[in-house]
Amino acid sequence: MYSHVKEKIKGINAINVTPFDSELEIDWPALQANITFLLDKGIEAIYPCGNTGEFYALSVDEAKEVTRFVTNHVAKRSLVIAGVGYDVKTACELARNAEACGADGLMVHQPIHPYLLPAGLIEYYTQIAASTKLPIILYVRSEQISLEVLRATAKLPNVIGVKYAVNHLPSFTKAVQGVQEDIVWICGTAEMWAPYFFAAGAVGFTSGLVNVETTRSFQMLKSLRESNYPEAMAVWKDVAPFEDLRAKYNTGNNVTVVKEAMYQLGLLPSNAVRPPISLLNDAEKNQVSALLNAWGLR
Repeated sequence: MYSHVKEKIKGINAINVTPFDSELEIDWPALQANITFLLDKGIEAIYPCGNTGEFYALSVDEAKEVTRFVTNHVAKRSLVIAGVGYDVKTACELARNAEACGADGLMVHQPIHPYLLPAGLIEYYTQIAASTKLPIILYVRSEQISLEVLRATAKLPNVIGVKYAVNHLPSFTKAVQGVQEDIVWICGTAEMWAPYFFAAGAVGFTSGLVNVETTRSFQMLKSLRESNYPEAMAVWKDVAPFEDLRAKYNTGNNVTVVKEAMYQLGLLPSNAVRPPISLLNDAEKNQVSALLNAWGLR
């Protein structure tokens, strides 16, 4: 069941941006251009309303419309895995919206509630899974989503994958080895961590870099599929400065660096982001320029 979706997420999982204009309203033509770019480059799984898409800076209505817009534009040329979250009632509402729009699956953001307990998390995921027939990928950003939680939720019939974004390899390894169900494990911290996660059992990775350029991401995927780790680490060395800049301020720069790079390359008409994140300072913008020059993109 869900075999087609499972196969497509065993690779590059592109987390697209949500472009904004100077008034910080969604720039729909720029969003269309971003998705067209990813499709033209051969990306097979696109995730609207992910963290690189500033999900938690979107209103519920905006999140619904972004999912609808992207799904309509993709028109089955790629998977659309829509991000859902907030409180459980809203997450279920977003899940039903994504299904009605024709999305191929859901990524359930980790709840941002300050207090999380295993039984409550299991109930959260269980209610969302029951609200839709779409396959579900869990987004794990904290070890509060424990092995106990993963074992229980992996038994839900439409949970097919885990995007694991905790850079603690022993915990990830224990999760892969401790969950018996047929789960697709995805490195949730992009190219920077993909080689290490693949060694421990991941078969895909997320990417914000692909909004800027895709060559290096596909090179890394090919190397990892062939277990050619020296070649993968050569790609890692090339992309590490970009990912290090994104990781600055406890990953506060994650989105801003991607949008700045797209803006400098003419892939976005604006580098605007919504609070609580902000634009890069001049020194950081110069770093982005230098990286793009080093990659031969300018």
